[in-house]
Amino acid sequence: MRALYRGSPVGVTAGGLAAVTLAVFLMRDGRMAEAEAMAFCIATAVLVAAHHLLCAQFRRRAPGDSEWRPWALAFSGLIALQGATWIPGAVWMTSPTDTAQSLVVLLVSGMIVLGALPVFSAYLPAYLALAIPVVAPQVVLGFQRTYAFHEVLAVLTLTFFVAAPALAVVVGRRFTAGLALRYENMRLIEDLRLQSARADEANRAKSRFLAAASHDLRQPAHALGLFAGALRELRLSKEAGRLADHITASVRALDTLFAVLLDVSRLDAGVVQARLESLRLEPLLARLARDYAVQAAARRLELRVASTSLVVVSDPVLLEQVLRNLISNAVKYTDAGRILVGARRRGARVAIEVWDTGRGIAPNERDAVFQEFYQVGNPERDREKGLGLGLSIVRRITPLIDAGLAMDSVLGCGSVFRLDVARGRLSDVAMPVPPHAAVGASRTGLILVIDDEAAIRQAMSALLTTWGHRVITASSGAEALSLASECDDGKAPDLIVCDNRLRGGETGAQAIRRLRAAWGAEIPAMLVTGDVAGASTAEDGVADLLLHKPVPHAVLRAAIGQLLRRRRGSTAGPI
Repeated sequence: MRALYRGSPVGVTAGGLAAVTLAVFLMRDGRMAEAEAMAFCIATAVLVAAHHLLCAQFRRRAPGDSEWRPWALAFSGLIALQGATWIPGAVWMTSPTDTAQSLVVLLVSGMIVLGALPVFSAYLPAYLALAIPVVAPQVVLGFQRTYAFHEVLAVLTLTFFVAAPALAVVVGRRFTAGLALRYENMRLIEDLRLQSARADEANRAKSRFLAAASHDLRQPAHALGLFAGALRELRLSKEAGRLADHITASVRALDTLFAVLLDVSRLDAGVVQARLESLRLEPLLARLARDYAVQAAARRLELRVASTSLVVVSDPVLLEQVLRNLISNAVKYTDAGRILVGARRRGARVAIEVWDTGRGIAPNERDAVFQEFYQVGNPERDREKGLGLGLSIVRRITPLIDAGLAMDSVLGCGSVFRLDVARGRLSDVAMPVPPHAAVGASRTGLILVIDDEAAIRQAMSALLTTWGHRVITASSGAEALSLASECDDGKAPDLIVCDNRLRGGETGAQAIRRLRAAWGAEIPAMLVTGDVAGASTAEDGVADLLLHKPVPHAVLRAAIGQLLRRRRGSTAGPI
């Protein structure tokens, strides 16, 4: 009905104009009486106007699907009246003896019937209400007239009278099938949208789960690492030392697993935001070459970095993470030969390429290697070959830094990964900050450790004590203030090491603010977190450093030394 009401006004108007034009010309030639012509034209004009009013009313009321019948009846009735004007019109317009005049009338009426076919066939009763009264009188008059070829024209008109409705049925069925296909496509699109929304929600739920569970999962691993570090500081027998080394290696592997899973969950949760700046590629690539030189040498591979003076616009941290994953993969999956890392200018972009002479990737696996936990040639899940998350992380990071990623590979010959980044200008590169002096744990002091897990407090106390520090442990900011005020004559600690999530809804940032306000001093503070979104707490300027659990004890030792230097008036700025 909507298609009928939407498409019919133009066709009805055109048919009315054709009928009126025919009547006027016949009247001017004296072939039709003036009174009859005027009556026919007025009736046609009134009914065309009524049709427009009916269509306007339909648009204004916008009836629901269940109200289609009354509107169908009204439409068909009005169309039947318009067709009925041709019953006397055919008698008035045709001549008993003039073949040409009858042919003209038959041509115009046939054009009206065929012109209505595309729109009116959507509802067959409406089409028949128009076609039958327009054509039927022509058939009857054709057999009654005596002009030349009247019988031939009558037979042809009868054929048309039968064929037009049959054609309308075919067109109507196609129209209905088209509508059905359209609604089916709409349903499929809606289903696809719903399925996509469910998949996105499931992915977000997974990320939320990892984010929420990250803190609880990393707590025991963090404590284990601290205990292992404290154990290694003791004087142990050769066998005990070997076992301690195994524990440390296992904790390091667990730390790697958590770090990679954290990267994935942070990227999926939308926590990571790129900070684009201009940077020179040469120092970055040289540092990566140094970092992976030992691994490459252990596998008897040649790792070479092509010298470059190019400047790119990217996030330095995220770009380095992408390149580290690509180079690490190249080292792991190259059995012999060399690895080449370089960059070349491509217009306003720079292509950073990592070439290897490794095993190559089969065409049917080139998309799969970017999926989580997929590894070529590692069905046994050998941990030495990684976790299968490196390229998945690369795929997630590249859109954040506005970079393109492409890969070419020949099975048995090697692969090349191309990272396409924006080219920058040397004048926009920030001046490098002079590096701070290397520090370890040679500086000692009073360290306040706040964590709601007893195991972590015990482990931190044991480890920091072996490094020569005095340690106060507390489970909350209030307890820390109470204990510290009773120790060392109320002297402020030299450093606060605080968990980011404490009991009772208290955060590490709140505890640090409270302690600094109580002592009236900007005490250096370090936040340790297992949360995916923990980076946001460092951005508010409360903590000098944010570390993610589990923290390797070597990293913890270096960070503590750096912050103690700051406490004692070193020129070194915040980390």
